Amino acid sequence: MPVQAEPIRILGFGDSLMAGYGLPDEDSFPTRLEAALREAGHDVTVINAGVSGDTTAGGASRLAWSLSEAPDAAIVELGANDGLRGIPTQDTRRNLDAILTALGEKDIPVLFAGMLAPPNMGKEYGADFSRVFEDLSAEHDVIFYPFFLDGVAGDLSLNQADGIHPNRAGVDIIVERILPYAERLVARAKAE
Repeated sequence: MPVQAEPIRILGFGDSLMAGYGLPDEDSFPTRLEAALREAGHDVTVINAGVSGDTTAGGASRLAWSLSEAPDAAIVELGANDGLRGIPTQDTRRNLDAILTALGEKDIPVLFAGMLAPPNMGKEYGADFSRVFEDLSAEHDVIFYPFFLDGVAGDLSLNQADGIHPNRAGVDIIVERILPYAERLVARAKAE
């Protein structure tokens, strides 16, 4: 009798955008992405390791604990709160570099989601902030998705009343756009 392969375990490591702030669990990004990947024929489990309010520093400090889930792959979505708080970009870079380095050392393939700083932080900060994600994606062997909220940010119909967190329709657009990248991540995890 053939041995049933275990599902690919993907760690969804992020902040409130990953956690599904303001949404029922079935509408959160990890749940919706898992459903989309399964519909596309992939045997996966997406673990929701999102913590609302988390900065890249918080993520770096809790990564080891999150890895106790023994993931085969990871989606790293952090930085929005750094941008909102105006945290120095060199700190954001150091924290994200530590996270990506730790995952690389464990041979865990990564889908790295970029973030943009809010426009009120100024052009210079915004450019430096974007460069952090671009540079790190080039330095680490990751699949890079340049902007997690692509197609959703700034559209009131796709966000909750706070204008920041996606509603279910917004989550579905994020899932639809990131799905090809997530499929590449699954392929990498299977090849490991």
